[in-house]
Amino acid sequence: MHTETRDGHLIITLKQSRLDASVAPGFRRELEAAIAQGHDRIVLDLSEVTFMDSSGLGAVVAILKALKGGELRIVGLQRAVQELFRLTRMDSIFRCHDDVGSALSA
Repeated sequence: MHTETRDGHLIITLKQSRLDASVAPGFRRELEAAIAQGHDRIVLDLSEVTFMDSSGLGAVVAILKALKGGELRIVGLQRAVQELFRLTRMDSIFRCHDDVGSALSA
C-alpha cells in the first residue's frame, strides 16, 4: 500500500491486483490502525485492483464501519470490481469516484 495525505484526506493506494482472502485481513488491520491514529477522511484508490472477492469487500465494509461517521471515498474501480459493487448494491453505500482528484473535490 502507498499512503499520502492531501487536503485533509488520507489517500491509500492498494498496490496489488487482488483484494481477496489472502490479502484482506492485513489490509483491514492497516486501515484500522490508520483510523485509530485519527484519520477519519480516507480516499481508497483501488485502481490497480482487478479482482476482489467477498473477503476483500468485507474488509472495505469493515473499514467504513470503523470510521464511525467519518468519510470513505473509493476511486478507480476496475470493471470486475465495479460489477461486484453493483451486484451487491455496495455502489449505493459507498461514494465511488473515477479518480483521486474528483474524490477530493466532491
